Amino acid sequence: VGGRWVETAAAFPVQDPASGEELGRVSDSGVAEARAAVRAAHEAGAAWGRLPAKERSARLRRWYELMVENKEELARIITAENGKPLKEAQGEIMYSASFLEWFAEEARRIYGDVIPASAKDRRVLVLKQPVGVTAIITPWNFPSAMITRKVGAALAAGCTVVVKPAEDTPLSALALGELANQAGIPSGVYNVVPCSRQQAAAVGEVLCTDPLVSKISFTGSTATGKILLKHAAGTVKRVSMELGGHAPFIVFDSANVDRAVAGALASKYRNSGQTCVCTNRFLVQKGIHDEFLEKFAKAIEKELHVGDGFDAKTTQGPLINEKAVEKVEKHIKDAVSQGASVVTGGKRHSFGKNFFEPTLLSNVTTKMLCTQEETFGPLAPVIKFETEAEAVAIANAANVGLAGYFYSQDPAQIWRVAEQLEVGMVGVNEGIISSVECPFGGVKESGLGREGSKYGIDEYLEIKYVCFGGL
Repeated sequence: VGGRWVETAAAFPVQDPASGEELGRVSDSGVAEARAAVRAAHEAGAAWGRLPAKERSARLRRWYELMVENKEELARIITAENGKPLKEAQGEIMYSASFLEWFAEEARRIYGDVIPASAKDRRVLVLKQPVGVTAIITPWNFPSAMITRKVGAALAAGCTVVVKPAEDTPLSALALGELANQAGIPSGVYNVVPCSRQQAAAVGEVLCTDPLVSKISFTGSTATGKILLKHAAGTVKRVSMELGGHAPFIVFDSANVDRAVAGALASKYRNSGQTCVCTNRFLVQKGIHDEFLEKFAKAIEKELHVGDGFDAKTTQGPLINEKAVEKVEKHIKDAVSQGASVVTGGKRHSFGKNFFEPTLLSNVTTKMLCTQEETFGPLAPVIKFETEAEAVAIANAANVGLAGYFYSQDPAQIWRVAEQLEVGMVGVNEGIISSVECPFGGVKESGLGREGSKYGIDEYLEIKYVCFGGL
């Protein structure tokens, strides 16, 4: 807060989801600390916003370089507090750093306009200026990248930020704060207020209602997003929301089945199925259904290895906590009770604690819980369909629309389905679609706004119209 490390009266534990052991204790911020962080950000805002774009760019670039220099330590922090395999954590750090690099470059490209006036004695200008103090509320599944994707854009635009990381994974946010200090990011520009689950609602309410906060950027569940939107409405704050997903993965008869299986494996089981864009429903056309199911099951059994994230062989780490494991179990039990078959997996892994077997279900229907809500775990339910129209209808029946995937080698079908899927991002013959250059976000109840890409910085800018008269 304000460039200083703050100790609070209470602290909360951060646990290793693989072993349950305590990694350390973190200051438990409350309402007072949240308000202090907002004031610090507000006080730092004017100077940071007036800093030449080239200087903001240089500081962000240095922050990026420090992340790369410290990538191994940062990755180990992620694996320790999140549980994901170290190789995945290393990938997240480079992905995370890339947002600082990208927006360091975009900082120098915030262009206004000169508009031809309707009167001879007038000149019309459009300026783009920083929104102001931004509250950043992030989830545990990408504890570094979900911060830099927002903070990189905000700081490049000239905003200052208060970050509230998820209570399960606050260490990554604090590590980024240390590197921000080393990079020369001024005091008060990047503030972090970690808090326990018990304090989260109160801290979130402060960040959404304090009149000094001009914008909220949140990634998390749709239910929580709706609560934050209500809070933000009182002072009519700008909001960006990246909310829940329920991604369909459609495999048409025309698909290359082997490529579809490889894409399915990558999309579904990255981070043990704990990503907002991972596939939640597989829709496979009748003609290639059995072949796909057989090859998918073999790939799961051959290529996925459950274990501690620090083990080099591991591809599947633990789920984040017991509650997450229970949700996977609930979805499997519900599906089996309604006639679904377990092809592989289906139960807690012998490794113990929060580990779960990568699971594949067949004979799945749209009436089952696993096809109606997001599982957020290593569960792949497969629905058989007959026609393209049927698959699109099932895919679009959800009230959310973040990502969607489909495999086809029919060019006409590719155009039709890509345009018809009601999602913000479409992967065509590709299971991994996130990259810094591309706009990330959803439609329907999956959120508002876009992150990353050239569009991401617009979320942190106000447009000001200036009319010069009497010329």
